[in-house]
Amino acid sequence: MAVMAQEVADRYAAYNGDCVEVMQSLPASCAHVSIYSPPFAELYNYSSSEKDLSNCATYEEFLQHYEFVIEQISRLTMRGRVSCVHCMDLRRPGGKEGVRDFPGDIIRMYERHEFWYVGRHIIWKEPLRAAIKTRALGLRHGQLVKDSSKCHVAGADYLLVFRKDGENPIPIEHAEGLKYYAGAEPVPEGLLTQFGNGWTDQRTNKLSQLIWQRYASSVWMDIRVRRVVEFRGGRDSEDEKHICPLQLDVIERCLTLYSNPGEVMLTPFMGVGSEICGALGYGRRGMGVELKESYYRQALANIKQILTAPATLGLFDQDPDDEDVAGEDAEEAAG
Repeated sequence: MAVMAQEVADRYAAYNGDCVEVMQSLPASCAHVSIYSPPFAELYNYSSSEKDLSNCATYEEFLQHYEFVIEQISRLTMRGRVSCVHCMDLRRPGGKEGVRDFPGDIIRMYERHEFWYVGRHIIWKEPLRAAIKTRALGLRHGQLVKDSSKCHVAGADYLLVFRKDGENPIPIEHAEGLKYYAGAEPVPEGLLTQFGNGWTDQRTNKLSQLIWQRYASSVWMDIRVRRVVEFRGGRDSEDEKHICPLQLDVIERCLTLYSNPGEVMLTPFMGVGSEICGALGYGRRGMGVELKESYYRQALANIKQILTAPATLGLFDQDPDDEDVAGEDAEEAAG
């Protein structure tokens, strides 16, 4: 196995290396669920490695490279279990008009590798922050003033859900319903008081029914963008400054719906360890691969933080765009 470093423990395994090479060495059907956000082609470059998907010369080359990842995810996923992919539409580079249907391309690749596409959740994004992340002039108020024909939509994030073909050998059961809600919208205190310790008759469990209705919704409006793991230590001075840790609310919803306590969550693009930290904090085990050394080191630091102080999970209250948003707000106010 071609790895630069690794740390394997009872509850997690973290590898610093190319995800395709590492996954090829792992046993088949070892993952109960996978959760990840792939590199976004033509948008950011995360490292200088030729093995980094973000360094592909063209979008078509990127898709060819990415499909090797999906092939391995399929091999490692148990029959009847789920893979969750966080993605978005991609604006074409060089100021070209229109967007690429990246989610659609992901769906078609997954369907070529024994997965059924079963749906997507739309994750709402605030337009100003979307403008800053994508550097899109079409989302600026100044463009509205000049010529709104060139304005466009503040694209949402998507969580694509795929199920591996075959029968799930281990049902994912919620005998007492759902007790915890990951999101900004509060749950009525009365429901927590009455049903928060579990409820044997699920026909009358109003707390669990409320949480399920929100999780089953096709649009997630209350994902907390600041509820992420520590990421600033993963930055390299030579690389782009943008880091996009996946929000813990998204990870915890996926873990709740698609895994049992103690099961293994796989993430091929580990980054700074968001998915593994979410898995550990939520009573699961984590297995992840990260190519970029600085991200890998920060992931290990975050994992150790969660293992020693699990109550700190998601309490960092930080947003990668905070500094840029402040400057953009001022510019917008100025005209």
